[in-house]
Amino acid sequence: MPNIVKLRRSHTAHFKAQVVVAGMTKQLSINQLCKRNGISVSLYYIWKQRFISAGTIGLERQNRHVPKRVPSRNTVELQDTELARLETIFLNSRKALMTFSRQTSEEEKLFVLKLVGSAKTSKRAALKRIGIPRSTYYRWVNTLRKTGTLQSCVRKSDYCSITERDDIKKTVFQVMHAPPSDFGFNRTTWKLDELQEAIAKSGIQVGRHSIRRIVKDAGYRWLKAREVLTSNDPEYRQKLSDIKKILGNLQEREGFFSIDEYGPFSVKKRRGKKLIPPGETFTVPQFQKSKGVLIMTAALELSTNQVTHFYSKKKNTDEMIKLLDILKAEYRHLDRIFLSWDAASWHVSKKLLEHIELGNSCVGTPSGPKVELAPLPAGAQFLNVIEAVFSGMSRAVIHNINYASVEEAKAAIDRYFLERNENFKRHPKRAGNKIWGKEPAVTSFSESNNCKDSRYR
Repeated sequence: MPNIVKLRRSHTAHFKAQVVVAGMTKQLSINQLCKRNGISVSLYYIWKQRFISAGTIGLERQNRHVPKRVPSRNTVELQDTELARLETIFLNSRKALMTFSRQTSEEEKLFVLKLVGSAKTSKRAALKRIGIPRSTYYRWVNTLRKTGTLQSCVRKSDYCSITERDDIKKTVFQVMHAPPSDFGFNRTTWKLDELQEAIAKSGIQVGRHSIRRIVKDAGYRWLKAREVLTSNDPEYRQKLSDIKKILGNLQEREGFFSIDEYGPFSVKKRRGKKLIPPGETFTVPQFQKSKGVLIMTAALELSTNQVTHFYSKKKNTDEMIKLLDILKAEYRHLDRIFLSWDAASWHVSKKLLEHIELGNSCVGTPSGPKVELAPLPAGAQFLNVIEAVFSGMSRAVIHNINYASVEEAKAAIDRYFLERNENFKRHPKRAGNKIWGKEPAVTSFSESNNCKDSRYR
């Protein structure tokens, strides 16, 4: 059923006078008269009173509709500007006085009263803009008017919540820093319920929410321990210091080489990350027939970021001597080269050391530059920079592959290092900028520095 909108009727003064006179002459009863003319009985008596007091003039329409005044655009802009000004002053005052916390001072409340009272807009709009309830504002006004002060509206200065009491915080931290086993709990770490129970045994009743708040406010957080690579070498700090000293003072005609072997590496289908369309999966067989095995021996020159590599059948001293001779020939223009490698047996063999000593006795001849060793600490392969190069190479040409032969794998690796070396030759500023201490931030080594990622080996 459609809604029926009842429109308000408008009657002239002459009509009203006729109705009133008809009622006064009692031509009809008042109810019948009002029903016939479509007015209420109460309205009739209002007209009658006005007619008796002022005649027909009193029956003229008095409550004519006055259109609501719409503020102009300039007025709205001025109001917004004024409210923004009030908000800025209010916020600056909060920062300066550290105000409007749970304990608001009398000075802060008086400031609000003065600010709102001097506003060029309505108090309602000003209070809404700065976030003060009207009831609170007028309570302050009435209190100030009656007592001349706002002290009664300020919380007592000696009030202190549970989370702010020093004795409770001290007890919480004492219990938290003790092992749960001291309080009869068979655990190595605290749970909130058991922590609350242990604090209660100490004679203090405090809720879980308060404990959580105290611990959080102090900056504590749950954090899983991160496993770091370490070395048990007793000369760890000394060897690390020697390497840093060499890198920090490396001259133009000197080279520093990070040396290691990659492999043995079995050539077969390898897994890795790649984009897969919806509905498909990427699988690699667990058991595969190897197409061959390769070992790569490589050296990374840190100043130029150039990689020298070749393939070996074994990891032994002869391969290290071979690499040494290649480096001396390739970098014969240098006066001195430093070799840094781990403590593998073939890196510290007597035969290798004698070969190095023999070569150094012939310095000045075409045999090449002088060779010095900068060994890494034992068990600290994670500090070997070339391991990061191996990881990048693995992600580029080893993951997601299924080479048909060892030769095909070698070709991909050779091309990778060729393109890598050429890139750093074209961009020499990128080569050693973050290697040996000439970067904006000071170079630092720590146990958490991990150049070797086992996931890529």
